[in-house]
Amino acid sequence: MGRVTERRRVTRIRGGAVSARPDTLVTEEPLEIRLNGRPIAITMRTPGDDFALAAGFLVSEGVLASAADVRSIVYCAGAKEDGTNTYNVVDVKLAPEVVVPDITLERNVYTTSSCGLCGKASLDAVRTTARFPIADAPPVRVSPALLSALPDRLRAAQKVFDTTGGLHAAALFSEDGALLDVREDVGRHNAVDKLVGRALREELLPLDRAVLLVSGRASFELAQKAVMAGIPVLAAVSAPSSLAVDLAAETGLTLVGFLRGADMNVYAGEHRIAF
Repeated sequence: MGRVTERRRVTRIRGGAVSARPDTLVTEEPLEIRLNGRPIAITMRTPGDDFALAAGFLVSEGVLASAADVRSIVYCAGAKEDGTNTYNVVDVKLAPEVVVPDITLERNVYTTSSCGLCGKASLDAVRTTARFPIADAPPVRVSPALLSALPDRLRAAQKVFDTTGGLHAAALFSEDGALLDVREDVGRHNAVDKLVGRALREELLPLDRAVLLVSGRASFELAQKAVMAGIPVLAAVSAPSSLAVDLAAETGLTLVGFLRGADMNVYAGEHRIAF
C-alpha cells in the first residue's frame, strides 16, 4: 500500500556539526482485527500483509487451522466518520461450519505477556488449544553450523530495515537452511503472524518441517505462535523468557537463544540439534 515508510524532518548532529535533513522512518499504525464483524484485537503494526497478519493472529488464537476455515478477509469500508477507508480495520469472516471458540470474542487471555496470566494456566491454555502437535516423523535435525548461518541470511533479506533501522523480522527456513519466507514489522509478534498467516492462506500449515528465526528475544508469545503453527524449531538472536522455555519443554518445541555467530544456547528440544 506504499505506507511502509514515512519521511520526517530531523536535526542531525555528527562530529559537532548540526544540519537539518529528512529521515526515513518505519510507519506504525493501529490495525483492528474483527471476527465476523466483531472487534477482537487491536495491534500496532507496519502496514502491509494485513490479511496475513489477521489470519496468523487467529491461528495463534486457535480460531483458524486451514484456509478452508476462512470465508473472506476484507478491509472495512467507511472506517472513518466521513466514510473514507483507513485500511486499518480488517474483518475476517469464518466459513459457516467453523465454530467460534469461547474466547469471549476478546483478546485471548494467554496471548500476551502483559495479560496478567502466567505460569501453569498459560501453558495449559496453549496445550489444550493447539491444533498441530509438534511431531517428529521423521525427526527434524539441524546442525549448529546451519543455525549459525541463519541470522546473516535473515539480515540480508531485511529490505526495509536497511532504510529505517527500525524493524523486527521473522523468517521461516527449511530444515536444510533454505529461506522460505521473511516478514518485517515494528512488532516482532506481528512479523510472525504475517508468516503464519501467509502459510495458512497457501495451505501450508502445519509448518512441521520449518525453522522459525526471530530477530529479537523469544518471548512466551512467540513460542506460543510457533507451537500453534506446528513449528518444531524456534531460534532467536537474543534471550528467551522463563515461560517461553517452560512452554517449549512442555510441548516439545526446540528453543535456541543467543544465536550469535557460532555461539548459541539450546534451552529445550536438544534432540533436534545434530551435535
